[in-house]
Amino acid sequence: MNPLGCNTRNRWQVSDTTASLVRPQVAPRPVTVMAPPKQVTFDLARTAIIVIDMQNDFCHPEGWLAGIGVDITPARAPIAPLARLLPALRGADVPVVWVNWGNRKDLANIPPSLLHVYDPAGQGVGLGGTLPVRGARVLEQGSWSAGIVDELVPAPDDIHIDKYRMSGFWDTMLDSVLRNLRVDTLLFAGVNMDQCVMATLQDASCLGYDCILLEDCAATTSPDFCARATVYNVRQCFGFVTSSDECLRAMKDAPAA
Repeated sequence: MNPLGCNTRNRWQVSDTTASLVRPQVAPRPVTVMAPPKQVTFDLARTAIIVIDMQNDFCHPEGWLAGIGVDITPARAPIAPLARLLPALRGADVPVVWVNWGNRKDLANIPPSLLHVYDPAGQGVGLGGTLPVRGARVLEQGSWSAGIVDELVPAPDDIHIDKYRMSGFWDTMLDSVLRNLRVDTLLFAGVNMDQCVMATLQDASCLGYDCILLEDCAATTSPDFCARATVYNVRQCFGFVTSSDECLRAMKDAPAA
């Protein structure tokens, strides 16, 4: 019998004459975190982390947001906790999925309604515009603009998904990748918490995933009340809220992968 499948979580065994559709049995690895007002237990063996838009145009001093006068200090706040958490998650065999805004060069799938969000007068540096310092085009797939900030170094086995809307699920491969990984619980991190992170988390909840927002690993350049409202709405309607420190503490006692 030969294994058939792109990962060990979702694999058949086949030969010329037989096919076993019985997937490998993965032992549960429960961890428990405080996610006020509850204590929440989830299974590391059925968990992935989604890191959204931690890229140069949003988080670098020479990126797009900084270039149009936005204070990116809050957007850089998740860098340090993520730099501590991601290696630990990889060591626990938790998939790391980077969901970055990366447009087609010709913007062929970007409607005027979305262009208007970032260039309401049609005269500014919006999607596809040229950055004054780097010369890269705003949020263009494969460019410096859409690249992950240098402080967060992806591992070779990390998964990368390009998105083109606030939600990482709309018109992307994200859901099919997660289904193929056979995960139930998603940890959420990145920027902006009240926009792309929230939109992706909300869609994940509607699709049936268990959602946990890592509050210290998510941030926004919007006013502070937007972050508070996001945390409230996640707790009230879409999942749970905890921290990277809680995850790190819980994983110390977790069964090995």
